[in-house]
Amino acid sequence: MTKLNINLGERSYPIYITTDYNGIGKAIDDAALKGKYVMITDTNVDKYQADECMKAFESVGLDVKKFVIEAGESNKNLDTVRQIYDFLITLKLDRNATIIALGGGVVGDIAGFVASTFLRGINFVQIPTTLLAQSDSSVGGKVGVDFKGHKNIIGSFYQPKLVYINVNSLKTLPKRDLSSGLAEVVKHGIIKDEEFYEYIDENAEKIMNLDERVLQYIVKVNCSIKGSVVEKDERESGLRAILNFGHTIGHAIETVMDFKLLHGECVSLGMVAVFNLANYLDLIDDYATQKVKETLEKINLPVSLKGIDVEKVYNQMFYDKKIVGDKLKFILPRKKIGEVVQCTLEDENLIKKAIESLDN
Repeated sequence: MTKLNINLGERSYPIYITTDYNGIGKAIDDAALKGKYVMITDTNVDKYQADECMKAFESVGLDVKKFVIEAGESNKNLDTVRQIYDFLITLKLDRNATIIALGGGVVGDIAGFVASTFLRGINFVQIPTTLLAQSDSSVGGKVGVDFKGHKNIIGSFYQPKLVYINVNSLKTLPKRDLSSGLAEVVKHGIIKDEEFYEYIDENAEKIMNLDERVLQYIVKVNCSIKGSVVEKDERESGLRAILNFGHTIGHAIETVMDFKLLHGECVSLGMVAVFNLANYLDLIDDYATQKVKETLEKINLPVSLKGIDVEKVYNQMFYDKKIVGDKLKFILPRKKIGEVVQCTLEDENLIKKAIESLDN
């Protein structure tokens, strides 16, 4: 088992990276979580992971209640939150209670939002089961739900008490979901660590074949990269914005496509678009732009989208939470892979050209 720490003063917490659920009881005990426990999971994860996880709780004498929500981004809304509230009220919880999220990013976001708001805040534990969640969304404290077609527009920053990652949970994932999660893995290499990016590129086949050693390594490095950024900028007032690389365009595509594409697939498209945008601005060369596209293709992520509605995607970007004074803010690669720059752009035609470049 590998243990990392996210250092945020009184909100600090550990991340455990391992290959089974056997250590979850001790992790909870070490975090001094003593109240009632409620595990939130979804219909997909419930089939493949919940029993094994619940047995690990039972083996150390923890009584954990379970609530199952419908799987999918379309259920990441206030209606689902209301259903969970109704269930929690029947349990007569107090503020020592703990919400445990077992699942991917959708489950983590919903469960974390519930934990942050129920009784004005109760304990929260993340047990991410997708690569997307293990490498990105379970670390950093962003929680929330979608509202009226706008992704994550209602939410808060609420740090977990611990994150427990069992990389073998990835073996139950469809290959498409594994690839989707790898978009965030590649993103971390692009924004902060060229050597890690090269590792992903060179080990793409092992990653796709779920090599346990390689998976543990990439999750560890991802959590380290994201953790180091979050420690410097917990509430995204500056540096943390670089974690949104590819997301401004990606989130807009995700919404316009009515969530028919997975989050990581949209981030992949968003990353290609911003590389093209940076290339138009002479911030990055053709070689790096092409290499990133080839890496994404190696891990079965899309680099083009036929028939993309440029106007709709462009207009949707203005609902992004990161808009500054009605100006679009982008994180762009600069000089080489592993280095990025934040900037606001007002050139509508250039931005639209970058979006349109995906239709090829």
